[in-house]
Order: sequence, then structure tokens, then C-alpha cells
Amino acid sequence: MNVFSHPEFDNHEQVSFVSDPETGLRAIIAIHNTSRGPALGGCRMFPYASDEEALRDVLRLSRGMTYKSALANLDLGGGKSVIIGDPRQHKTEAMLEAMGRCLEKLGGHYIAAEDSGTSVADLQVMARHTRHVAGITSRPGFDGAPSDGDPSPVTAYGVFVGLKAAVQHGLGRTDLTGLKVAIQGIGNVGYRLARHLKDAGAELWVYDIHQEQMDRAVAELGATPATAEEILLLPVDVVAPCAMGAILNDESIPKLQARVIAGAANNQLAEARHDRALQQRGILYAPDFVLNAGGIIDVAHERTDQDPTKVRAHVDAIADTLGEIFTRSQRDQRPTGEIADELAEERFRRAPRRSTATANKVASVG
Repeated sequence: MNVFSHPEFDNHEQVSFVSDPETGLRAIIAIHNTSRGPALGGCRMFPYASDEEALRDVLRLSRGMTYKSALANLDLGGGKSVIIGDPRQHKTEAMLEAMGRCLEKLGGHYIAAEDSGTSVADLQVMARHTRHVAGITSRPGFDGAPSDGDPSPVTAYGVFVGLKAAVQHGLGRTDLTGLKVAIQGIGNVGYRLARHLKDAGAELWVYDIHQEQMDRAVAELGATPATAEEILLLPVDVVAPCAMGAILNDESIPKLQARVIAGAANNQLAEARHDRALQQRGILYAPDFVLNAGGIIDVAHERTDQDPTKVRAHVDAIADTLGEIFTRSQRDQRPTGEIADELAEERFRRAPRRSTATANKVASVG
């Protein structure tokens, strides 16, 4: 498995393979770019079918975090880590502590946060052995409720803000009453997004690999259950992917009936060329790394002012960023993802590289 020639390798600054036989820990940590600041990104745990699949995921996700932080105007770079294993079967405190020790050795160049398969409690276990974790501090929540550090509520709110902006631009409507939305993935973020949409009057179709999650959405939100095969292809106004990535591909795009794609999942495009394929079909794609930036915005404010009013204002600006992307896309007749990439690159490639001392100061928790 050659990293440098891997198709997803994008001049990553560092890729670390981690193994701890005593605890069963097998992980990969990827730091994509630190020109704007230390790399921050979630620590994901997933039962990857192969090491190659795990490497592909971490390379793509870490790159996405660089672009996400830049477009959110944060003094952070992009990184990600993946632990190979089923979080429901293989996760132990000893394994998480081992991961914490590995993070500490990186000296603050990468800061881990909660992600799919990990929780705030898991990050708190890692924090026994490292200062370089984020999103674990209790503080006032941006919605008025106390926050335990879980960024999911803010992420979901940001996706909702972005979805409304996409609907306004793509469908010419500001009222979501009767809007038909299919949500793939009703986890921490997907369920909260569904709640926002329900409160706004939207009609919901949902799918999740965990039946209990679907049952909850049906019972509490009046959603209509769908199958894995049909959720992306329903005759709805909006498809909101909120699970795994690469679901917009050669097979799914020709069958899509929605006119807007706006969801929380990372790396929704299987390949960069699928951005143009959506445009050619007249489907408005709201780039995922713009929509789902609420979580990293929340974590960044945790480390500075912890002001919930500023967090909400910062997340609301996602609509402005999307507006700029949509306007430039329409003007230049270029795909939205291509425009978003370009805007992000303008920001992180011209940023002066920060010193190690500065990075470590920003990265330290406590």
C-alpha cells in the first residue's frame, strides 16, 4: 500500500499508521495542511473492510477538513484520524487511552474531535493522556441549552441553514412548508436536521442502517420510512445525505429526482467529476464541507471565547458563503464544488505558515 502514489494523496503533510497490539488499536492519522493553524478533525471509528479503504477515507476526510476550516474562516488546518474496528464491539477504554498517547506524540499538530463511531465520552478518555482533543468542555449551548461538548447540534443547525439557502437559490422558495426532503442517515446530526425541517413544515422520508433510529423518526417526527435502495432516488425536492460518503456516483446521479442535494455527510461526491455531472442534470449541489462546518465552528469557539451568540452568528454565515458559491457558479457556468474548492484554496494557500510554538499554544486543552 503506497501512500505517495495513492489517488487520494494530496500532498498531505503527514500520515501516521498507529498500532498497539496490547489494546488492539489500529489507526491512521492524516494531517493534510497546517498553513492556517493546527489540523483539527474528528476521530472516526469504523469497521473498514480493508486497510486500503481506511486509508482512502482518512486521506479524503483530512483534505476536506482543510477546505472546511478555510471556508469557515477559522485559524485551523485539516486533519482526520480513523480507528479500524466496530465501535459497538471492539471499542475499549484501554484502546482509547492508547489513541490518546499517540495523539500526544504529535505535539499538537493534530487535534482530535468526536466523529462517527466516537463520542464526547470517548474523547474524554483519550484526554487522560493528551491535551490535544477538542469538543469535551461543558459550556453554554448556542441554542440556550447547556452543551456537553457534542458538536452535533451546531452541525445540524448549520446544515439546516445551508439547506434553506440552497432551496432558496435552487427552488426559488423561502417557505419550507410542504418541502419534500429525503434524509439518508438519522444519527446525531441527521435526526436533529430532521427535527429542524419538521418544525419548519417539511415532509420527511428517512433511512438509517439502524432500525431503532428510523423507528424514532417515524414515531416522533411523522417521517415516512424508506429503504436503502430508494432513499436517494425518491421524487422529492431535496436529498440530504447524512451518513457515509461517495453516494453521488455514476449509478445514483442519473436516477436522482431531487433538484437540490444538501446534507451533512462528508465527501458525498464519489469522484470530483460527479460535481459537473450534477450540474449537467440541473441539480444544485450544496458542497458538503460548507454545509457541515457548524461542528468545527463550535469547537473553534470552545477554544477561544465560548460565546454562544458568536457561535450562532458564525454558523449563520454559512448561508452567505453558499450564496457566494452559487452566484459565482451561475455566473461562470461552473460546478458548485469546483467553486467552493477554489475559494478555500485562495484562503489556505495564501495563509502564512504558523510556527510550531503558535500551533501548540492553540492546540492545548485545559
